[in-house]
Amino acid sequence: METKQQSNGEMKEKKAVGKKMNWSGSLIVASLTGAFGSSFLYGYNLSVVNAPAVYIKRFYNETWERRYGFSVDDGTLTLLWSITVSIFAIGGLVGAIIVTPIVKFFGRKCTLLLNNVFAVTAALLMSLSLLVGSFEMLILGRIIMGVDAGISLSALPMYLSEISPKEIRGSLGQVTAIFICIGVFTGQVLGLPEIFGQESRWPYLFGAIIVPSLIQVVILPFLPESPRYLLLEKHNTSKAEKAFQTFLGKHDVSHEVEEVLAESRVQRNTKLVSILQLLRTRAVRWQVITVVITMGCYQLCGLNAIWYYTNNIFSEAGISHETIPYVTLSTGAVETLAAVFSGLVIERLGRRPLLIGGFGLMVVFFAVLTVSLTLQKTVHWLPYLSIFCILAIIASFCIGPGGIPFVLTGEFFQQSQRPAAFMIAGTVNWLSNFAVGLLFPFIQGGLQTYCFLVFAAICFAGATYLFFVLPETKNKTFNEISQAFAKRNKVSLEMQEINHYPGERKSSAEQESNFTSSVDNAETKKGIV
Repeated sequence: METKQQSNGEMKEKKAVGKKMNWSGSLIVASLTGAFGSSFLYGYNLSVVNAPAVYIKRFYNETWERRYGFSVDDGTLTLLWSITVSIFAIGGLVGAIIVTPIVKFFGRKCTLLLNNVFAVTAALLMSLSLLVGSFEMLILGRIIMGVDAGISLSALPMYLSEISPKEIRGSLGQVTAIFICIGVFTGQVLGLPEIFGQESRWPYLFGAIIVPSLIQVVILPFLPESPRYLLLEKHNTSKAEKAFQTFLGKHDVSHEVEEVLAESRVQRNTKLVSILQLLRTRAVRWQVITVVITMGCYQLCGLNAIWYYTNNIFSEAGISHETIPYVTLSTGAVETLAAVFSGLVIERLGRRPLLIGGFGLMVVFFAVLTVSLTLQKTVHWLPYLSIFCILAIIASFCIGPGGIPFVLTGEFFQQSQRPAAFMIAGTVNWLSNFAVGLLFPFIQGGLQTYCFLVFAAICFAGATYLFFVLPETKNKTFNEISQAFAKRNKVSLEMQEINHYPGERKSSAEQESNFTSSVDNAETKKGIV
């Protein structure tokens, strides 16, 4: 008995050591660098337009008056500002649509690098718009920045999911959400009056976009491409082996290569699957539906409405107008801390509890917020309850719904399907984003404070669907996740081979042979030395 207990203890110890070793230096640098030049900029551009809004509108009016000899009317000014804000989502939709052929041809890492061309171009256009006296440059810069965001929110989760071991895939995937939150918070900080939140300095807010892009361009080229992409799509076994060694921090990567080859045996080919083919594939039907629902709820859950009400609620609580920008930083700080917490616990708790629990808590706090906003003029302490609800809703969103949809999209689909899946997810994401921006003013105008009940209903519907449909994907391979969905899709795992399409590639046996020969050659060289 003692011997068995000792051996079990040793096995557990080895597993624990293995899990610790999964976090290699190259893996950490790749995830941080990739996210800093990608999802960070998405979050930053969500919040950066809020602080200088008054000055930008004044710039629009002055430019209009200089051109046409009269001031712009309020309706036109509101339209121009609405276009400036919402056109970011249109650019994002374009980026999500074009990302599939780009990641297929250039690879995941090179796509992130090339995407910086959009970011730098947008930064130059927006930061120089005041100097040139052209508000069209600012609007054009926003749409180009949206294209950058649309590409990065698909390419980055794809890259992270393919370079990470399955034991830490969720934690590494949460880096996308964490850096979105850090980007939002950074935009809030730089927008303070003491920094760039002044009439003469607001262009610097947009010029700062260049910094993360340059850092990514300098560091990322020294890191490998996705080993799965190299092995399954470029059929380069030696480079894939080196990439695995770099990211995993160990020399023997035969198990990881074999695991990827096992997937290729099931799928028989790695020809890029189109969106139409993916939608017609019965073996992934419920995976696609789940991605669409989680991405739709990600944008339609009402977080944008929270930002709309924040200043008003802070004013009702007796906070002065001058102090509100500083108090608003608390929302960005809570968002960031909640996202970091999610990244730390996701591999322990799993995706299901965080995602379902996050939506469930949002339902509760939306209901309480509706009551407190409706009655806040009758009870003096209710505005403080409203502030608590706002922070609680933000935290509930970030612990699960804020990042896990991107993780699931990378986990549900095999190599040949992943680009099309991210394209579908990105399209739903950006269309929902645009719909919220377009419809929320009408919802708010018609329902007033009761508009939050609409978002509570969406969160409840999302949580209910996920409770009945979503399997736990923690520490599971693609084949294991497919098997979890197989019964609902009404297919056996073997039948999935029928759902894939022939393409020109080496057979998995050939790849395995190449890998074996490369290992043998390496061992021969060692013997000679």
